[in-house]
Amino acid sequence: MATAMAMRGGSSDGGGSDRGAGMDSGKYVRYTPEQVETLERVYADCPKPTSSRRQQLLRECPILANIEARQIKVWFQNRRCRDKLRKESSRLESVNRKVSAMNKLLMEENERLQKQVSQLVHENAQVRQQLQNTSMANDASCESNVTTPQNPIRDASNPSGLLSIAEETLTEFLSKATGTAIEWVQMPGMKPGPDSVGIVAISHGCRGVAARACGLVNLEPTKVVEILKDRPSWFRDCRSLEVFTVLPGANGGTIELVYTQLYAPTTLVPARDFWTLRYTTIVEDGSLVVCERSLSGSGGGPSAASAQQFVRAEMLPSGYLVRPCDGGGSIVHIVDHLEFEAWNIPEVLRPLYESSRVVAQKMTTAALRHIRQIAQETSGEVVYALGRQPAVLRTFSQRLSRGFNDAISGFNDDGWSIMAGDGIEDVVVACNSTKKIRNVSNGVNAFEALGGTICAKASMLLQSVPPAILVRFLREHRSEWADYSMDAYLASAVKTSTCSFPGLRPMRFSGSQIIMPLAHTVENEEILEVVRLEGQPLSHDEVLLSRDIDMLQLCTGIDEKSVGSSFQLVFAPIDDFPDDAPLVSSGFRVIPLDMKTDVVSSGRTLDLASSLEVGSTAAQASGASPDDCNVRSVLTIAFQFPYELHLQDSVAAMARQYVRSIVSAVQRVSIAISPSQSGLNAGQRILSGLPEAATLARWICQSYQ
Repeated sequence: MATAMAMRGGSSDGGGSDRGAGMDSGKYVRYTPEQVETLERVYADCPKPTSSRRQQLLRECPILANIEARQIKVWFQNRRCRDKLRKESSRLESVNRKVSAMNKLLMEENERLQKQVSQLVHENAQVRQQLQNTSMANDASCESNVTTPQNPIRDASNPSGLLSIAEETLTEFLSKATGTAIEWVQMPGMKPGPDSVGIVAISHGCRGVAARACGLVNLEPTKVVEILKDRPSWFRDCRSLEVFTVLPGANGGTIELVYTQLYAPTTLVPARDFWTLRYTTIVEDGSLVVCERSLSGSGGGPSAASAQQFVRAEMLPSGYLVRPCDGGGSIVHIVDHLEFEAWNIPEVLRPLYESSRVVAQKMTTAALRHIRQIAQETSGEVVYALGRQPAVLRTFSQRLSRGFNDAISGFNDDGWSIMAGDGIEDVVVACNSTKKIRNVSNGVNAFEALGGTICAKASMLLQSVPPAILVRFLREHRSEWADYSMDAYLASAVKTSTCSFPGLRPMRFSGSQIIMPLAHTVENEEILEVVRLEGQPLSHDEVLLSRDIDMLQLCTGIDEKSVGSSFQLVFAPIDDFPDDAPLVSSGFRVIPLDMKTDVVSSGRTLDLASSLEVGSTAAQASGASPDDCNVRSVLTIAFQFPYELHLQDSVAAMARQYVRSIVSAVQRVSIAISPSQSGLNAGQRILSGLPEAATLARWICQSYQ
């Protein structure tokens, strides 16, 4: 009732002669365009003005002098309501577009699955008929004919031959992306929906390993293709991609000869490279396609010294199909089909190259997540701490990852060379005289005396250790494995003009660490943060000096529901955040070898003391699944140290011993967090057999207290 009176011209606080035009008694207030414009300007600055602000507005704006304060209040209420309804309408329209596009995608997926079911039923009937009408020898011969892989080697020395291969690649890729050329199996843990990553499937029973993903992205098709073609920007394992030749193709497309190098995931296996043809074109329905395949298996491509440390792998027809979506955005189909030549690596590590789930997690899903992340950043849906731009944060996380991959692989053409050992081959030490930390201050290079960088690295197999829990423990309990004098040594190389041997400048740290989050990806599969280690002064003169150490740290796979092909903790000491900040990456990488058990139970905790004391009972109480007790993984440790030329041998010996101490600490931690199924007295046997485990348990109890 009051609102209705406030909106009417016939209010009781003034005569009718004071009212302006358009405000006759008994009618709703009709504001003039000038009045509306004035109110809109005020609304833009302050959508919800206070009573005193409204009174001030009436006094300062003569054009509003004939409007009552109650009417002004109602106008702002209605204006906020209209604004809210407009935003909600826009949100619902966006959701409706996503749902419509996802419905279309699911209908296509359902149609493809129905075709696959029909094909399987038909093949099943044929096999039954053959079993009834032919002998076992004929059956074996038939099976051999069906499973023999076809890998024709073509002559790609002329443009017409390249165009023929490109068109054939396009046909095979489209049959995989939208058809039944490969028997796709829905990947566990991936639920389709408008707000999910997308539909992810893995191959079953085909040559090599393959993965397929499709999802919605709020970017135009040309932008999506531009991002995906720049593989080193989103695929952390991609060392380099070089285009050698560009030729015109059909429909305004291009044919490119591409050489790609991948980093090795661990020190125990060699790196891979590819020599491929990449075809970019537009198909009949207006969709953009980028398809790619190896040209001639292991016989083509660059043969220079830069490729001597690589094993030539094969890419079967793969690529990206990007279709425009009604109302904006794109529907993206991604297929990665690879043959990694797993025959030349140790048998225990072959699951790294024979699992289609690894391909899905490291390449296919990573590509879809990357373009989805950029789309959300472009639309303003993602907010980052400390006001940092998303592109800057991506750059730092990529530099950390690439520095760590570089340390693990140690390529000769990057300047790495293996140093002589001390007779024990558990730790590999490499030297790089070309990789120097330089910090220019006032135009003077403060690190001219530096000799380069030394890397000490080692790999070990872990049994019955959930990777996510191990990495999370390493992140949260740095004092259990780190030597702070080593951290101080690295920090001094970044902050000062000398990186003298750490024993020359003793330091003492409290053991406490402060974790300051900077950013995270859409689904928290990666977290970028700063770790501050608080130092303690050794004398009264050093009280005013900063003894803290700051580490830029990248964590991958520490979320409670982490599902991934690798779990990482990579860090580097920092002094500031300039674009050219020196980053000497070190850290840990844990890669599960049993892909069926890489899902970590969400109920697990880090109460290591209780798991030691009560054995399997504690494991069951903490939510450990039986699969956790059988999981196998490979742990890779790599630490980099800058050195001065005259201290090269001393730093190398220090680095080797430091990594050995870390390996011992990780072994103790692994025993402590491993779910035991040996009975109620298993924990007591661990304590009696390994005094280090008992010491570790006491430390953790003290830290909890």
